Amino acid sequence: MSDGPILAASGVCMHFMMGRQRIEVLGGVDVRVEEGESLCIRGASGAGKSTLLHILGGLERPSSGIVAFRGENLYRLGETRRAGLRARTLGFVFQAYHLLPELDVLENVALPTRSRRGRAGSVKEGRLRARALLDRVGLSHRLEHRPMELSGGEQQRVALARSLINDPAVVFADEPTGNLDSKTGAEVLDHLFALTRGERRTLVMVTHNEAVAERCERSLELRDGVVA
Repeated sequence: MSDGPILAASGVCMHFMMGRQRIEVLGGVDVRVEEGESLCIRGASGAGKSTLLHILGGLERPSSGIVAFRGENLYRLGETRRAGLRARTLGFVFQAYHLLPELDVLENVALPTRSRRGRAGSVKEGRLRARALLDRVGLSHRLEHRPMELSGGEQQRVALARSLINDPAVVFADEPTGNLDSKTGAEVLDHLFALTRGERRTLVMVTHNEAVAERCERSLELRDGVVA
């Protein structure tokens, strides 16, 4: 484990222009995430939670401020290098499952391994790792099914397995149970925490659900674009 935080944001601001009107989304947010911890970012709809998560994950450049991953400023990297870092070290689970309908479950999970050489390595090794992850989320019997043949909870478990295929250091989860009923959502969270906390991965999760937030080790609340 490193001496400093695995992820740190300082003075992060984000605004958009709507015609001549400036819309402030984030107004100077500081966040520090330690390696191996689970952090929940909570708040009402429109508070800026998802925007902050996307910025922390290198998906969306802030208007100003610094985001550092293991001490390296993400937004000083070129887009190609930043994309490579995301592929190697970060995983993402969204409220929408974003599975490719033309691929079966095994192919969907193994797909990210084709974009780089790393722990998953070859196509064969990627498929073996995908099988192992699908087994851990209880879907070893669904390998050849297409996404539309699965329930919402099963699709989210496939998305979770896919997020872990390249053995990320940090997993970002944006309202991962938002499209699920409470029972199915709890099952997905069980798998999420087993595969992150159990492997000492860092988890950063966004939710407006207090019951979901309470499962994380630490939480912060965004209110009107700032940490409350």
